[in-house]
Amino acid sequence: MAEERATVTINLDGVDIQVESGQALIDAAELAGTYIPRFCYHPRLKPVGLCRACLVEVEGPRGTALVPSCTTPVGEGMIVHTQSETVKKAQEGVLEFLLINHPLDCPVCDKGGECPLQDQAYAFGAGETRFVEEKRHYEKPIEISDLILLDRERCILCGRCTRFSDEVSGDPLIEFKDRGNYVQVMTFPDEPFASYFSGNTVQICPVGALTAKPYRFKARPWDIDGVESVSLVDAVHSKISVQTSHNEIVRIYGIDNDATNHGWLSDKDRFIFNYGQSEDRLTTPLIKEDGEFKEATWAEAITLVSERLGSFDADKVAGIGGARSTNEDAYVFSKFLRSVVGTPHLDAQIGDGLNAAFAAAVTPRAEINDLETVKTILLWGPDLKEELPVLYLRVRRAATELGANLVIFHPRRTGLDGVATHTFQYKPGTGPDVLRKLVAGDGEYAEARRTLGEGPVLALVGRTGLTEDPDLAEAVAAFALDLPDARIMPLMRRGNVFGALDMGVTPALLPGRVAIDDEAGRTALEEHWGPLPDGAGLDTTGILEGLASGQLSALVLNGADPIRDYPTPSTAAAALDVAEFVVSFEMFMSDSAAYADVIFPVVGLGEVEGTATNLEGRVQKVNRIVLPAGMSRPVWSILNDLAATMGTEFDAASVEAVGAEITSVAPAYGGVAWDRLSWGDDKEGLVLPGPDGTQPLEYTPIDRSVPVASGHRVLHTARVLYDDGVMMRHSPGISGLASRGAAYLHPRDASVLAVTEGDEIDITVDGEVRLPVVIDPSLVEGTVYVPFNLAATAGLGAVGTLRIDAVRGGDD
Repeated sequence: MAEERATVTINLDGVDIQVESGQALIDAAELAGTYIPRFCYHPRLKPVGLCRACLVEVEGPRGTALVPSCTTPVGEGMIVHTQSETVKKAQEGVLEFLLINHPLDCPVCDKGGECPLQDQAYAFGAGETRFVEEKRHYEKPIEISDLILLDRERCILCGRCTRFSDEVSGDPLIEFKDRGNYVQVMTFPDEPFASYFSGNTVQICPVGALTAKPYRFKARPWDIDGVESVSLVDAVHSKISVQTSHNEIVRIYGIDNDATNHGWLSDKDRFIFNYGQSEDRLTTPLIKEDGEFKEATWAEAITLVSERLGSFDADKVAGIGGARSTNEDAYVFSKFLRSVVGTPHLDAQIGDGLNAAFAAAVTPRAEINDLETVKTILLWGPDLKEELPVLYLRVRRAATELGANLVIFHPRRTGLDGVATHTFQYKPGTGPDVLRKLVAGDGEYAEARRTLGEGPVLALVGRTGLTEDPDLAEAVAAFALDLPDARIMPLMRRGNVFGALDMGVTPALLPGRVAIDDEAGRTALEEHWGPLPDGAGLDTTGILEGLASGQLSALVLNGADPIRDYPTPSTAAAALDVAEFVVSFEMFMSDSAAYADVIFPVVGLGEVEGTATNLEGRVQKVNRIVLPAGMSRPVWSILNDLAATMGTEFDAASVEAVGAEITSVAPAYGGVAWDRLSWGDDKEGLVLPGPDGTQPLEYTPIDRSVPVASGHRVLHTARVLYDDGVMMRHSPGISGLASRGAAYLHPRDASVLAVTEGDEIDITVDGEVRLPVVIDPSLVEGTVYVPFNLAATAGLGAVGTLRIDAVRGGDD
């Protein structure tokens, strides 16, 4: 916990108030009810005093002086005037200067109606201008990236965009150029504003200089309705405002949740909403007849599915998925499979995650805000910039602004390497040997081992890629527990995977973090659900293998696409091909849904209500604001009807009823109340267990024995932010940002293969793909890196024998 700061007394406009020592005067005044105008100041950026709009008078030993309140810290006995004639005259002058070259195009500006310059010119300006000369003109707008447009005439040179890009995201791709009257914001020649976080600059721009192409000319602020929710793009669950016009989502804004995202979003969080209006969206139930899908009524589809599922022995049915939507959807999915169908075979992870008990119930578990106070961070897991980008921003802040040590282990250079204290690249498969040397402090790891001795320590652990043994992450966590004041945060990227595990969508756990072999917990659940199947079931790997072998016959897919996500796509395709019956809950015709016999259309962003649980165990509210597309429905509602048709009444009359049932049934969720999450003390989220809850399972990481893999060349494959996922693929605003795919080779490996950058090679693992070569010196020799789940790499897989063949002249 951070130490409480001392307070001081200042006199603000004749009134003595107590404020936090060292606080910026502009913030202290606002907390006291006095608003001081500002443009360059932003509470999440370093103060620079550029715009001078926040000038106030402060009395000092040499008299009264005008000072910028954003860069002036409060002090004991300070006397401040914010309403004097001198201050008003200074503020009027600043605003008059800012408006000299600013175009009066408010009626056609996207910022009109919510523009700080508009508002403050009205509240603090002179009301008229003395400037009658020609204003400055630039070509407009300039497309500085695929998402962002720049209107230099509107820019007031506050520097918010340049400072965010430099200080927060670490992508200084937009900067001031020229001098004097010719100063302007611009990108570098031939280098677009290709940042994963560019949309934040649009949101914090105090004028309409930066606008987002997906929102441009879509709506006016007074036509917009909005609701607070959370982004389920990844497991951080950034707080967002979903904003709509005429029952259509038009934009997503970040909300400053101190516990998670600080107001920042990745561009995927911000712009992926367009999939909701895609023409390819599934909006009616589909039944396959003679190999072709035909539209059906809900009654026809539910009747068919209930009859077919009921015709199989319980242990012949399995379910995969549940991590794409809310806790309520996942809970009913788990309840349906275990208590109605009677199967123990279900898994929210798709062969790309971690031990479920470790991920859901590790102790002691870290919170994201622990990054504000830790001394050392150990990151042994995915490239955060690609897989958990907002967590990347928080770790980067800890390393650059808060003085934390950062030690990174990964097979290639990551987005955080530039700010890390120590970085180590290793060949995939050799991680256990690297960990052994780190524990012993051998050789090149000695200094890093000493750094890790500076506590408190936060260990961010996960799989660096799909080819890495998941037990390695747990072994790293076991080592980290021996470090001073260490806390663990397991890393997985899939939207609500932690919530799905908490709801028992895994063979190892029952709802509320109850181990499957916990007899007391099992008995308590049976009082609500009725008899449960005996023992632990199969995970995704076991389910797919069981379908292929005939051990299983039917599969329920809940927002899952194993053909694209499972490490061996051929295994998933073969399993779905021979399954006797497949049901899919989907928004689009994914690769896996194409194998289904029945497809239920489900709701998406802004159409669903419930809760979600992020990677730190924080429960937040997910809210609905638009009507579902076509006849699509929430998963819980569909399953409720299926259960009733199969002879079991869930009594889930509403999603609120499902939420209340979770609170009473899942031990860790005791006391988690929707009203508190929406309007009460838990509006920023509630870290589990709830106020009336307990956590039956407290899992201590085990130093598992992980074999060291060998091989002359090994594959490293991991996800990137812009991939070919089904929602990304159908989001016009960002779908074009997905990489075309490439094979990254160490220079010596390229030399051995006699290829240079741009040449093509054939790579075979589970399947075969042809990719252009990119030379990457950050790789360890013998490592081949291929991004996962791009259109060009689909089918390659992550498990199998690696083979590489150079494409010679004349090859097709």
